Amino acid sequence: MKHIASIITSIITLLSVWGFTSPKQLTSAEVIKKMYNRYHSKWHSSLTFTQTTGRYRNDTLVKTDTWYERIVYPDMLRIDFGGDNSGNGVIYRGDSSYVFRNNKVVRAAKDENELIFFLGGMYFRPIDQVFNHFGQLHFDLDKFYETTWKGKDVYVLGASKPNENVNQLWVDKDKLVAVRYFKYDGSTKTEATFEEHKLVEGAWSETLCKFYINDKLLQTEVYHDIKANQQIDKSVFDPALIGK
Repeated sequence: MKHIASIITSIITLLSVWGFTSPKQLTSAEVIKKMYNRYHSKWHSSLTFTQTTGRYRNDTLVKTDTWYERIVYPDMLRIDFGGDNSGNGVIYRGDSSYVFRNNKVVRAAKDENELIFFLGGMYFRPIDQVFNHFGQLHFDLDKFYETTWKGKDVYVLGASKPNENVNQLWVDKDKLVAVRYFKYDGSTKTEATFEEHKLVEGAWSETLCKFYINDKLLQTEVYHDIKANQQIDKSVFDPALIGK
C-alpha cells in the first residue's frame, strides 16, 4: 500500500511540474478584463439603427411603434419616437435623461441608461473607471459563477449562484458580450436580454432585446438597418438645441 501511495504522490507531483493542474477559477473582475482587452480600441464609436418596438401588457402585445436611435459612445443615446422629425423622444447623456414632446423638453432627471455602458460604453473608459462604475451600479465583483443559457456557455458577473436576487450581468463566453442583465430595486426585478448578435464593423450588436418587469414581458425590440462608425453631429444630444 505504501508503494502504491508513493506512486500516486509521484504522479501528482509530475503533473503539477508539467503544468497539468486544475484550471484557475475566473472571477468577475477577470472576465471584465478579458472583455476590455478584446474590445478596447476596437468597438465601433457610434451606432445607428431603426427599431421595431413592441409593448406588452400581461404578456400580450398591445402596441407597436418605430424608434430611430443614435448612439455615440461612451454615454450618449438619442431615441426619436415615430420618426426623425416627430419632435418626440428621449436623450440620455452621461447620468441624465431628457424627455421631449413637440420639440420641447418636458422632463429632465438624473437617470443613467446603464445599458449603454454594458453594451459598448465600457470600452471607451480607462479600466479603473470601468471597475468603479460597476461598483456604482451595485455589482459585487467578488461574486461569480458559470452556467449555460440558451445552449451557450456564459459567465455570470455579480452573483455566486442561480436565483440570487442581486444585480448581475451574463456574458457570452465565446463572444465576450453581454447577453442578459438583472437589476433589483426594492421589490422590482428588471430583466433584459440581448440576443441574435450581428458583427458590425468588427464589433457586435444585439438585434433582438426583451425586457421584463417582475417576470412579465414589457417590451421587445428588433433592430434594422444597423450602421456603425457613422459621423454623427453631437449637437443632436444637446437638450438645449431640441427644435432648433
